[in-house]
Amino acid sequence: MRLKDVLQQKSKDVRTISSTASCDEVVNELVRFNIGSLIVCDEPSGPILGIITERDILRVQAAHKAPLDKLRVASFMSCKLVTAEPDDDIQVAMGLMTTHRIRHLPVLQGDRLYGIVSIGDVVKAQHDELERENHHMRSYILGGGSTATPLA
Repeated sequence: MRLKDVLQQKSKDVRTISSTASCDEVVNELVRFNIGSLIVCDEPSGPILGIITERDILRVQAAHKAPLDKLRVASFMSCKLVTAEPDDDIQVAMGLMTTHRIRHLPVLQGDRLYGIVSIGDVVKAQHDELERENHHMRSYILGGGSTATPLA
């Protein structure tokens, strides 16, 4: 299964936020859309500057005594993005997410944002694939095997 297949089954809407936004605005957006990350870019179709996640906000809160509305995204976002491409196999995404200990993987087509997959999306896709395989195997076994005529 390819990442583009996973993204076809979910909304392609990717929420973004400006690098000048406050960390308080990040929290409000994460809660409002029930998501775990925001892509950082200053223009609607502009270049991707980074990503800010729930973990980043927790780190900000733990390290700083200033209120979140005084702290800017640019200071706390992750700038070194780990990305994948739409034609990458889901196993590639799983490997990247495990190796880099990330939960959100931006998917780029060239330099354009194609979508974003979460660890939950990857697990769901793997589960669904295993369920399909299990169903086919059961059908095959209970159906008595292949309907093809054996060669003599």
